[in-house]
Amino acid sequence: MAVKSKIKSPESQEEDFEAVRRVLAGDNGGFEVLQKKYSRIITSLIRRMIRNEEDVRDLTQDTFIKAYNAISSFQFGYSFSSWIYKIASNTCIDFLRKKRLSEISLNQKSNSDEEYEIEIEDRAYMPDISLMTDEKLKALREAIEKLPDNYKEIIKLRHEKEMDYADIAEELDIPLGTVKAHLFRARKQLFAQLKKYRYLFVEN
Repeated sequence: MAVKSKIKSPESQEEDFEAVRRVLAGDNGGFEVLQKKYSRIITSLIRRMIRNEEDVRDLTQDTFIKAYNAISSFQFGYSFSSWIYKIASNTCIDFLRKKRLSEISLNQKSNSDEEYEIEIEDRAYMPDISLMTDEKLKALREAIEKLPDNYKEIIKLRHEKEMDYADIAEELDIPLGTVKAHLFRARKQLFAQLKKYRYLFVEN
């Protein structure tokens, strides 16, 4: 599925550029402007690729975290909308590949006729490829460790053990709604923690 963005007016693009400049200058309010502007359309884009609403929510948040961490790599010759659409598209592609690999046995052929018709984007411009250095992983782990214990536990169960919401609720013996609320707040706090490490994601 090819991702096509609507043509933005010069005024709209300049608003995006100004918001990016604010983030690069250390004003995180600029990114909040971008997140508010593109949250609905990114969610809609991801929903076209991913069926599960919980995964849609997770991938939308992941997209904005990746965009924030890679904001220094944004090139003003491109539109911000195309840039963040590409991040969202590649985030979904990676998710689907990982999910398919986990479902298909190495000793069996897949009997599924389902195919994901997704246009593979040029990964040379994908900002999250370089995020997995030891230093950056250390920064992420340090940020997780600073979360309140209940949030930290939920983040680890969801993203390290890859448990779904229902399993987490059963594991912790708490309502499903509490799991969702705590995970949302945990990611929000984690995002705030990672802001102090933005220097790690600046290209030299």
